[in-house]
Amino acid sequence: MEKALKQQPSNCLKVVLFGPESTGKTTLSKQLARHYNSVWAPEYAREYLQNKWNNERKTCEPKDLLPIAIGQMNQENELSQKTDSVLICDTDLLETKVYSEAYYSGTCDPLLEKYALENSYDLYFLTYIDTPWEADDLRDKPEERKAMFKVFEDALIKHKKPYVLLKGNKSLRFEIAIKYINQLLAKKEDAV
Repeated sequence: MEKALKQQPSNCLKVVLFGPESTGKTTLSKQLARHYNSVWAPEYAREYLQNKWNNERKTCEPKDLLPIAIGQMNQENELSQKTDSVLICDTDLLETKVYSEAYYSGTCDPLLEKYALENSYDLYFLTYIDTPWEADDLRDKPEERKAMFKVFEDALIKHKKPYVLLKGNKSLRFEIAIKYINQLLAKKEDAV
């Protein structure tokens, strides 16, 4: 099981969209992947939990977190072999860890926590809560957006993850993200 949670070596930069629900991560992930003619790793939890809701009318439980993490890493590892430029990740295991602790009394499976902290990314884009809330079957904390944002930012700071805060409308966020990704790609080129 540990192997399934570990990042596989790749030649691409890895960028993560990170933050509370309904803050534009998926929209921006798709835009960035298109812009760089690259690939993006969707949020596996969405598909997994939507299927669970559709079939059982049940929401996420602690026992779901490891299968979600394994599914996320399977996608990421597979997709990271399909590009040499940049892989855009709609989430990562650190986000799963944050949700685990926020929803389950501060607890997180030790294996999930280990790889959430060991797997590494070149940059995180922390998405702010200044986007309109969009309700769906899985989102459930519209009144707690500010508190959840703080939890996400605190996790990046605590674990010393490199991040850029994205605020503003979609086009402004996109421009800022491109600026930082281009800087990373230029550094990668210089290193070769």
